[in-house]
Parts: sequence; structure tokens; C-alpha cells
Amino acid sequence: MVGFIKICGLRDAAAVDAALQSGADALGFVFAPSVRRVTPAQAAALAEPARGRVPCIAVMLHPTQADCDDVLQGFAPDVLQTDIDDFAVLHLPAQLQRLPVLRDAARATAVSGRILFEGPRSGTGQVADWSAAAHLAADHELVLAGGLSPDNITAALLAVHPFGVDVSSGVESSPGHKDPQRIAEFISRARAGFAWRAEEKRA
Repeated sequence: MVGFIKICGLRDAAAVDAALQSGADALGFVFAPSVRRVTPAQAAALAEPARGRVPCIAVMLHPTQADCDDVLQGFAPDVLQTDIDDFAVLHLPAQLQRLPVLRDAARATAVSGRILFEGPRSGTGQVADWSAAAHLAADHELVLAGGLSPDNITAALLAVHPFGVDVSSGVESSPGHKDPQRIAEFISRARAGFAWRAEEKRA
């Protein structure tokens, strides 16, 4: 399947089911201060239907080692997502995949592999700098986040040409409450955009 689509900030079973049924490639559970925050036990229960199907990602922001250890033990994520500088001070299992978050294109020289490019503040609906993201996407496996929604996902794909996309607030009916219909709509439009781009490359 072309493109990588992550649905983030999941807090209820209906949203998890909608993401899985609509073909999401990864699910994100937030452990940073947010209206979308869940406990490790809550995330573990919500993620159960997804285990072995798609990666379950722990989304953190400047966690302490103790906070990180609690999430690793109680949730057992496949991937840890947090700001790039956090990885320098955390002690993590070698097998745990890492998804560093960049908010400044200049920091890209410090990382190789997959990155997530985000706006200044996660979960606020603020659109990231698509121009900077496009430059990074040329040399990195970039997942674009920040202010995406069913309304602008096609434009974002055309402007940035990312490896993948990540949505949270853009598929909500109110802050912290995911709308299954908007999740399905976002994934459908993103998948169509990725497919169109792949056909264009082959032409």
C-alpha cells in the first residue's frame, strides 16, 4: 500500500476501530499533557485490537526517564515518538523503534532515517511549515504532521511529497473526541493522494 498514515491521539474504542477499518498504518497514543492524554493501562486496552496489525506508537514530549519507563512497561509500544533532543537523554531498549520529532528544519542534519515534522506545538491544529517540510522530504523519510485534516490533506501531499502523514485534531468533532467519519474520510483522501502521486512518478 502506498503512503504511511498515522491516526494519533486515540482515546476510545470506536476511534481505534474506525482507524483500523479504514486502513490506518499506525496508531498513536498520547502520554504528554493534552486533552488526548491516556494512561499506559488505558492505551494498552485500546491498542489490543491493533497488536500485530499496525504499529502502536507512544507519543511523548520531554518525558522523564521514570515517565518513559512507566509507558514502556504498561503499554509496551512498538515505537516511541518524542522530540529529537529527548532521545539523547533517555535510556531505551535497543529493539524499540524511534520516531524523532523535528519542529525546525535546521535540526534535520542531526538525524537520519524516518522523522516526523511538526508545527511549533503538537495537537493544536497549527499547520506546519510546508515549504520547509518539502525540502526535508527530498532527503528524509518524512512524516508530515501539524494541522492536517480531510480538507487540506490533498494540498499537503502535493506541496510536501511526504513519505507519510499524521493527523490528530483534524479528525475530531471537538478537542480530544475523534469522529469516526472524519477518520475514514481523511484516510480515504490521503490514500487517493498517495496513489495519484505514485502514478505520476511512474508516468
